[in-house]
Amino acid sequence: MGAGPSGTGAAGTQPAPSRLWHGAPVHLLVLVLAQFALYAVALVAGLAWLGVPRADKVTLAVAAVVAVLVVAVGVKGLGMVWTDPRPFVVDHHAPLFAHPADNGFPSDHTALATAVSAVVLLWRRRVGAVLLVVSVLIGAARVAAHVHHVPDILAGLALGVVAAALGALVARLVAARLSARGRPSPAGAEPQPR
Repeated sequence: MGAGPSGTGAAGTQPAPSRLWHGAPVHLLVLVLAQFALYAVALVAGLAWLGVPRADKVTLAVAAVVAVLVVAVGVKGLGMVWTDPRPFVVDHHAPLFAHPADNGFPSDHTALATAVSAVVLLWRRRVGAVLLVVSVLIGAARVAAHVHHVPDILAGLALGVVAAALGALVARLVAARLSARGRPSPAGAEPQPR
């Protein structure tokens, strides 16, 4: 059961993956950015964490964990408030890779990559800036792959920045509380960017 004349797959939920760029370098680049660059962001963030001074490790980890949790809750919450069917569902553009025909708002890949990148930016400016560029490229690739609309990506970017800010705020509060209790603060109250 392949794609029928209408372009729908066997289950009738989405068109068959596009063959427009099949084998082309652009297709490969879009595919890698859209599906796998998020793992590179996480790996580089982990390496950045290894490179921060010991006193900053706990604060950075707290900020990252809180940011990831805020993204998880934010994606679900925003998805309940606003529904944006995937481009391959409403625009009938075949996706470049198989994807469920669920709500595309906001882009969870973009939100997570942006949150992690923005947290890293607070401690390692250059690395964080590069990761933020990669986050934008992830979003652009997901639009090019026909699995998101531009508003999904913009909402993901905004959610990621808000999540990182909340993560940094909570990390600061944890550091201040530890300091007030007489324990050594895991980075003082402020991250030390490099």
